[in-house]
Amino acid sequence: MSPQFKLRFHPAQIVDCASRYSYQDDARVENVIGPRSKAHGHLTGEDFRELCAWKSARPKGHCARNSDVDIKAVTTIALTTSDEELRVNVLLALHGVKMRTASAILHFCGKDRYPILDIRALWSLGIEEAPKWYGFSLWWSYTEFCRQLADDARVSMRTLDRALWQYSEEQQR
Repeated sequence: MSPQFKLRFHPAQIVDCASRYSYQDDARVENVIGPRSKAHGHLTGEDFRELCAWKSARPKGHCARNSDVDIKAVTTIALTTSDEELRVNVLLALHGVKMRTASAILHFCGKDRYPILDIRALWSLGIEEAPKWYGFSLWWSYTEFCRQLADDARVSMRTLDRALWQYSEEQQR
């Protein structure tokens, strides 16, 4: 059963909330790694490791275990297939990649619009406790909800993602 998402603040506040986004610098991931991987249709090993470290430092050692050949092969499939379940699940074959990191890869590198699956963003959408398991069903429900919310609010997925993260940061101190 998919969770029921409900934005904890008014959609008209998304842009303002996103403007206060205060996470670590993501300019390189957003402006260099994402566009480069979109143009090439895959991530390089170096870009993959940097993006994984941006999302979370904890699996950094695991991510480093992937060969450049495996990273290219797996991310080529993820970034070119039209099968959404395959798209996200193939990324899980890489060492150190769980659903949240896979969502970050798709957020920055995918041709379609994908939100970053994050406990802060989920909280901003009414999910009180972190899910014990992040599977395809949760990710896809979250993705569809965020796409509709971004469309309704007329904002980019990046703006929505920043707003969801920042709102939680401010409200859960």
